[in-house]
Amino acid sequence: MLTYPHIDPIALSLGPLQVHWYGLMYLLGFGSAYLLALWRAKRIGWTNDQVADLIFYCAMGVIIGGRLGYVFFYGFDRFINDPLWAIRLWEGGMSFHGGFIGVLVAGFLFARRYNTPWLEITDLLAVIVPPGLMFGRIGNFIGGELWGRPVTNPELPWGMVFPHVDALARHPSQLYEALFEGLVLFLVIFIFTLKPRPRMAASSLFLIGYGLARFNIEFFREPDVDQGFVLFNWMTKGQMLTAPMIILGVVLLIISYRKSNVARVAEQSRAALAKRS
Repeated sequence: MLTYPHIDPIALSLGPLQVHWYGLMYLLGFGSAYLLALWRAKRIGWTNDQVADLIFYCAMGVIIGGRLGYVFFYGFDRFINDPLWAIRLWEGGMSFHGGFIGVLVAGFLFARRYNTPWLEITDLLAVIVPPGLMFGRIGNFIGGELWGRPVTNPELPWGMVFPHVDALARHPSQLYEALFEGLVLFLVIFIFTLKPRPRMAASSLFLIGYGLARFNIEFFREPDVDQGFVLFNWMTKGQMLTAPMIILGVVLLIISYRKSNVARVAEQSRAALAKRS
């Protein structure tokens, strides 16, 4: 059994300047996305300026969407009583699903500006986003938040006591999420996209992969105190918001490959007619 190490939330102090671990994780997330996008840009003919603009758009989408998602999904009653709370970011509170919607909107605005197909952008985002999710979950662990449920097997070697919560050995669910929603999902989509794939396939795989990882890890994560179980006395708010992602991902993946097959058959027919003439 392990004990959660009390980690100073301040990673670095330079005089009056203090760099917090959570902010550093955001920086690493955006930095990794930028480097991956630069590498991918060579394949799709983008300039470095376009990549920089995309990351800026997405950063705004993450911050604005993540905050608004938290406010409306998890703290709407508090927002009604104190509307200015929505802009007090320093008090904490971000939602993945809100940030996800924010990034989709940011990608759409970027697509309009550069006259680029939106799905081409979402396929790129599917590759570059997971490392950021990994760093974000590591930030949750460093902050000692979003801890897991008590372990059912007391001999589980990685069961961890979070002293600021209670004396029970719990699942370090933040690290589970960092591993599966971040690293594993990145490797799966990265390898998948090494070969040309139909448009929308990578985006669909992200929806399925993230959805499955998040839905299952929620069984090891302690439900938010103010939320509890929201459906059937076992489904959490995170699972309720994530389940549609899995269904949508499967549907879009089928559509993607069907469209690809139709286009290939049409091209073969045109080629055959051209030979005959």
